[in-house]
Amino acid sequence: MARVVITGAGTINPIGGDVPSTFAAMREGRCGIGPLDIPDVERLAIQIGGQIKGYAETDHFNRQQIALYDRFTQFTLLAARQAVGQSGLKFTGALADQSGVIFGTSGGGLNTQDENYRAVYEEGKNRVHPFIVPKLMNNAAASHVSMEWNLRGPTFTVATACASSNHAMGQAFNMIRCGMTKVMVTGGSEAMLCFGGIKAWEGLRVMSKDGCRPFSATRNGMVQGEGAGVFVFEDYDHARARGADILCEVIGFAMTSDASDIVMPSKQGAARAIAGAVRDAGVPLDAVGYINAHGTGTAANDKTECAAVADVFGAHADKLMISSTKSMHGHLIGGTGAVELLACIMALRDGVIAPTIGYEEPDPECALDVVPNVARDATIDVALSNAFAFGGLNAVIALRRFA
Repeated sequence: MARVVITGAGTINPIGGDVPSTFAAMREGRCGIGPLDIPDVERLAIQIGGQIKGYAETDHFNRQQIALYDRFTQFTLLAARQAVGQSGLKFTGALADQSGVIFGTSGGGLNTQDENYRAVYEEGKNRVHPFIVPKLMNNAAASHVSMEWNLRGPTFTVATACASSNHAMGQAFNMIRCGMTKVMVTGGSEAMLCFGGIKAWEGLRVMSKDGCRPFSATRNGMVQGEGAGVFVFEDYDHARARGADILCEVIGFAMTSDASDIVMPSKQGAARAIAGAVRDAGVPLDAVGYINAHGTGTAANDKTECAAVADVFGAHADKLMISSTKSMHGHLIGGTGAVELLACIMALRDGVIAPTIGYEEPDPECALDVVPNVARDATIDVALSNAFAFGGLNAVIALRRFA
């Protein structure tokens, strides 16, 4: 099967408007979580989030584009511009036919839904804009990326809650590996920081009012974020032939279903996904040096994930570094795995392990090296990125340093 490498990366998220600024924030352990600036925030019990501050859509898109692009699509296009630009690829001729797009999202055009429900039900308007459906549909971002760069191969969207991005990137990896495509633009995006989005999550009673502290005994819930991460996955032989700068290699992927509970995670399901990704990568367990954890900051997730890691790796679990960057940028739900993959690339390419910030007090049920509060210099060869979703859907990606 074909080898798969990453030749482009882009992002916009609460801690950075591009990859270099995001890496800098991760190195510094900078927090992007703060007070929300959204309509009717005073009616919310949860008033914090990982919001992209100072963002103005008119700085990036014209009036006609804004009529078609929900906030999650805008984030996707901005990140894709960076990723495709870095890759240096031009999608013409046969390559355009052999290149596609797979993105993950959970809420899709939730801002558009929220605005129009408000207009119809609160303001009493009887008409909405004719482009509301194409603006709010979950596949809008993938479709617009395919149109902007002439990507005429397989293109679709994956919606598996918090595992959406990892599922999307896993499918992109497999398509190239099996020879179906040469290049895939992939990742995920989310923009759920609106009144309806936060209010719905409040009902679950898993949200923190004061911050995200994964693995710390003082943690009290997750914090939502927004943004996008986009990557160019490419057939290695194709990338080598054109002299591309390779960021790292994608070497394994696995996905499982807990088949047990709609919200409570299963140690067994998570463990099978982690072990499956390592097995698919064809590397020994002790080759893995870093795991970017799902690490939401909820009691149920953190202890279950740590138990799964301990079960899979045995004695090697104590030598692993495992951190949650959600402590900095919040939980981007369907887009979170894409932004978190950047931490794995930074670890492999730059030898910097992003920290778990906000860590205050050890939890005996999370007794692993969670890289508390301060980034760490370390040379590693293999990294994993975990994503575990409501519905019991688990997706883990394995990456290797390219030398």
